[in-house]
Amino acid sequence: MRAQNNEKQAILVVQSVRNVLMGSTLVATTSILFCTGVAAVLSSTYAVKKPLSDAVFGAHGEYMMALKYVVLLLVFLLAFLCHSLAICTLNQASFLVNALSPSPALHLPLTRDYVADVMERGFRLNLAGNRLFFAGAPLLLWIFGPVLPCLCSMAMLPILYNIDMVEYVQKGSSNGEANAKVDMVDTESDQSTEV
Repeated sequence: MRAQNNEKQAILVVQSVRNVLMGSTLVATTSILFCTGVAAVLSSTYAVKKPLSDAVFGAHGEYMMALKYVVLLLVFLLAFLCHSLAICTLNQASFLVNALSPSPALHLPLTRDYVADVMERGFRLNLAGNRLFFAGAPLLLWIFGPVLPCLCSMAMLPILYNIDMVEYVQKGSSNGEANAKVDMVDTESDQSTEV
């Protein structure tokens, strides 16, 4: 029964890492597409650079518009970089998980703590990339004036709170904990991972 439970946990871990890799790939691709779109707008000679100048108040001078586009481009490039590094790190972690030796006779210089650190680094890079990508939405609306980014930021606060905070009930009390730490437990009869 215990071996079957460990097998289910191993499948869950592999599927979770796969899902994070797929999400990082999607957001990295979307970020680089936004970067190419912003670069196309910056290099265009059309009047696309001047959005609704009289409809919404805000600075629409050439210097300010260039600043807005450059900041938007930098945020999406950083999001792409973080997600690309997360993909590399999580792929490395998946190889390292398979390289962990169940037998101490092999003497591999690989520890569970190192694998957990590599995996945690990948998840942190994914989180940073997601935050940068989400920060791009108000910045994208900043092109049209200051009101829309303010409304977008206020709408994103409860969404990001619900993504980050996990509510759980333990012995009659309810807590919220952000980004729970993964602890690797090593016992004699069981080589499982507790989350």
